[in-house]
Amino acid sequence: MSLCLASAGVAKALSIAAFTLVWTHSIEKVDWQEDWRVTEAGLELVQARVKGSGAGMEPPPEARLVGGWFIWQPKRPAMAEVVLGNSGAAGEWQLGQARRCQMLSEIFGQPIGANVTTMSACRDP
Repeated sequence: MSLCLASAGVAKALSIAAFTLVWTHSIEKVDWQEDWRVTEAGLELVQARVKGSGAGMEPPPEARLVGGWFIWQPKRPAMAEVVLGNSGAAGEWQLGQARRCQMLSEIFGQPIGANVTTMSACRDP
């Protein structure tokens, strides 16, 4: 399995089984992170972390505060695709793997701007 990304007319396949999606909330300007797995069923959200609360990003009641982060395990089925919007108000989405994060524009080799990025599990040939 690989992670397929598509944005601004460009498609990329990354040979990874797990990744962290990182961004800054556009209004509250605090960090948010999600750990994902690429599975046969699709993309599975394993854990979410947020460095604060407010403006539509309140952690659920089961979240624990650890080292300044609210941490929880979302309970949702794997998703066929995840669509990432970009208002341009808070910087760019980042994709982390093996303790290294890259901006989506670095992964695509061109600016993403306000274009939508779609993530999905892709089948290896």
